[in-house]
Amino acid sequence: MNIWGITDTGVVREQNQDYYHIELLEENVGLAVVCDGMGGAKAGNVASHMAVETFLETAGAQPPEQWKNEPEAVLHFAAEQANQAVYFRASIDPDCRGMGTTMVAALVVEQTAYLLNIGDSRAYLIRPDGISRLTRDHSVVEALVARGEITPEEARQHPQKNLITRVLGAEAKLRADLYRQQLSPGDVLLLCSDGLINVVTDQEVLYEVLHGGPAEDCCQRLLDIALSRGAPDNVTVVLLQM
Repeated sequence: MNIWGITDTGVVREQNQDYYHIELLEENVGLAVVCDGMGGAKAGNVASHMAVETFLETAGAQPPEQWKNEPEAVLHFAAEQANQAVYFRASIDPDCRGMGTTMVAALVVEQTAYLLNIGDSRAYLIRPDGISRLTRDHSVVEALVARGEITPEEARQHPQKNLITRVLGAEAKLRADLYRQQLSPGDVLLLCSDGLINVVTDQEVLYEVLHGGPAEDCCQRLLDIALSRGAPDNVTVVLLQM
């Protein structure tokens, strides 16, 4: 198992409000989390950093055997604590009022990926036969696509594409989705903020992962494509290769 990550402010924004962490806990256990903060110049940065750090602190405090025996419980409990930390800070600090963050996290144990998602940061599975999205956005346009009112292609250009319906830290109770995906040798997990997927297509991601060059350089190649297209938002890319 290998894991790489990169984040960048992008071309337009003055501050990077994305934050991520990657870690190989053991040879066959990997952890990755990506957060995309929102809520103003200061608050978005505070939310994403606080969410990741609280998530890691909580997960790290769990016994090693629980990571392997109850991975979904570890993910959910860590995200709950992150949600409470961000929500509490937003309630007492006027500068942080209304802040929140997306979160997509992956805990890979042996040949299984356990995923948690809230907001519109995403996880994808990439194999030689194609790319598939593993998470579902909590957004206005995702709901429109689900109802058949617009196509996925139209969603990319929709004027409301940045409107999120769920966010970590906005409510006292966490509302996140959990997913499970079996993995095979050679599979690649991609975790990313919307700053990547809004300007780089799924097929371009697939090509870069499979044919673009060395795997360890792939995050940089994907970032370079986003930057070459004006990268109007912060961009974060994490790749975990089995």
